[in-house]
Amino acid sequence: MDATTEPRAAQTSRGLLLLLMVLTGTGPVALNILVPAVPRLAGLFKTDVGTVQLTLSLFLLSFAFSQLLLGPLSEMTGQTTTQEGPIESTPEEDERVQFVSFVLDDAQATWAKLLPGRYHPAKLVLFRERVQSGCGTAESAMGPFYCPLDEKAYIDLGFYEDLRSRFGAKGGDFAQAYVLAHELGHHVQHVLGVDEQVRRAQQQRPDMQNPLSVRMELQADCFAGVWGHATQQRDILEAGDLEDALNAASAIGDDRIQQRMGGGVQPESFTHGSAEQRVQWFRRGFESGNPESCDTFAGG
Repeated sequence: MDATTEPRAAQTSRGLLLLLMVLTGTGPVALNILVPAVPRLAGLFKTDVGTVQLTLSLFLLSFAFSQLLLGPLSEMTGQTTTQEGPIESTPEEDERVQFVSFVLDDAQATWAKLLPGRYHPAKLVLFRERVQSGCGTAESAMGPFYCPLDEKAYIDLGFYEDLRSRFGAKGGDFAQAYVLAHELGHHVQHVLGVDEQVRRAQQQRPDMQNPLSVRMELQADCFAGVWGHATQQRDILEAGDLEDALNAASAIGDDRIQQRMGGGVQPESFTHGSAEQRVQWFRRGFESGNPESCDTFAGG
């Protein structure tokens, strides 16, 4: 702890103590205001004073209970979707937002079952062009990403159009779902502590930064497949959905991207994995439905 930390902590403690004293004093003041009105309320509602007192007491107890229990519960289970940037309110855009929100809720419900007592929800931010995240400002050229510092998945809605026009994917609903499921896979890694372990390993072995990054991305692909397995078990998928997701995973492989840019394929520069690797690990998660099958770090 540095020299500036203790004075700040002392100031914060004094501020909280003062706030507590003020809040403590509001109780008697409220009672002094409320008690004289009880007989008038009894006359207004044509009942006795005891009934009014009981009703008010039950109301206040219920309110306190809801704040103590339901407040934290809603914080743990609520998933909010926020929007930033020039997102147009068109029927097509609204439908896409609704679909992505459905995928978010469904995927997080799946992970809550797979990791009971451990998983907590991520938040979703939809944007176009530019967004300010806990990890800094991001341009749409970065594509979708997950920020562990604020535990939010950021999805550029324009990326879904880029999947077809820029990356050559076929598109389709499940291809779009795969993109978000992959980013939520990074949140699962954060919950499990995988991302922190990888960051430490990258600091210790700078020469392994790219290979470790690839393994992180492939594991997120596998986790996306695990969610896909859950949707298949509930007969949510339609014919061709799996192929759409595999096609999207292949289209954003590092080798395919490098080929489209007109240069040679350089495996040592990969950060997300080849098309074949991404398809392989998504399929592994999809077929097993088991997160334990997604150990991309096995074997060193």
